[in-house]
Amino acid sequence: MATTMQNTLDILYGLNLKINYEILPIENSLDRVCAEDIYAKSFLPKFNNSAMDGYALIYEDKDNELKVIDTILAGDNNNKLLEKNSCIKIMTGAKIPENATAIIPKEETIELNDNKIKILKNIKKFQHIRYIGEDIQKNEILIKKGENVNFSKITLLSSQGISHIKVFKKPKVIVFASGEELKLHYEKIEDYQIYNSNTPTFVARTKELGCQVNFIGQAQDNVESIKELIQNSLDADLIITSGGVSVGDADFTKESFLQLNFETIINGIDIKPGKPTIFGKINDTFILNLPGNPLAASLIFELFGKIIVQKLLGATNFYHNFIYGKLKENFTTKKGKTTIIPGFFDGEYFEISEKRSAGMVSTLSSCNSMLVLNSDVENLKKDNLVKILPIDWKFFTDIKKDFLTNE
Repeated sequence: MATTMQNTLDILYGLNLKINYEILPIENSLDRVCAEDIYAKSFLPKFNNSAMDGYALIYEDKDNELKVIDTILAGDNNNKLLEKNSCIKIMTGAKIPENATAIIPKEETIELNDNKIKILKNIKKFQHIRYIGEDIQKNEILIKKGENVNFSKITLLSSQGISHIKVFKKPKVIVFASGEELKLHYEKIEDYQIYNSNTPTFVARTKELGCQVNFIGQAQDNVESIKELIQNSLDADLIITSGGVSVGDADFTKESFLQLNFETIINGIDIKPGKPTIFGKINDTFILNLPGNPLAASLIFELFGKIIVQKLLGATNFYHNFIYGKLKENFTTKKGKTTIIPGFFDGEYFEISEKRSAGMVSTLSSCNSMLVLNSDVENLKKDNLVKILPIDWKFFTDIKKDFLTNE
């Protein structure tokens, strides 16, 4: 019996995975998922320092002529204290005297005789001073386990002198093709034959999502051939294939899985398009058998397969996030089943794709997002607020949200 969409999501959200890690230089950790909590080793700034080129002074002396008694450059370890009615010339980033309470930019002063200056403008106490720890506190958490490492996280790490970090290993994904009626894109075909677009799609998509991906070939239309490919793939974290699970005489994929002690977790999803979706595992290898129809297979992967990938990456943000937008035109559909609707979001309006047949291959090349309509939706009006799920970029959150669009 097909599983509801919500039960399918809950099953995937609840997958309990053990993911291995490796240690990488921070420059090589981009787009990887951190495998440990990382804490700051020191304050930033490490000491009170000047935010400007100018003069350090005691605020209460601001209206007096100030004698320049020293110069501090960035990197100097100068511990000299200010005297009454004195100042010290200082450069941006330099450590300020311990009793300094303001910095005055050089251009807001005038030089006098006898190595003295006079302040030309009103100043505020503590202005232009960067205080110890105002950016980062010692032992403050910098990156949480399960967070993605991007350029800004590398900024944090390098500011602390952290050169290597522990990240989860890329999940290993294996994709193979089944069904001899489909030919791979590098083969010659006859006029009555068609190309297999699903297999290259999922090789490319899982690579985009950060997986280590291998394609291992196409099975012949018999159980033994498919079993051989499956057995060759059981060192992977995830096997992805499509088609071969309906009731047709030449659908051998499901039988091949069952002969290898396949543990069924999801046997069909009550959703349109994409009901004939199978998910399960053999030993520690998960298997996602998507529908054979290209658009259905892609939309099901975007809604459910990406969650599996996020979990395998070790990410803690695996709940779908959404953006509110307005519907561009009135839309009517047959209610009774949760429905995935592809379209294009321009930043304000979501335009539903006219091409939505499950077997189409061109639709997603002109779409960047999708709606998931609740089963009771029948009429959506122009300018209605809808919940838009991105397709061509990842947009997940660690907070579970209801992304279903309602009337």
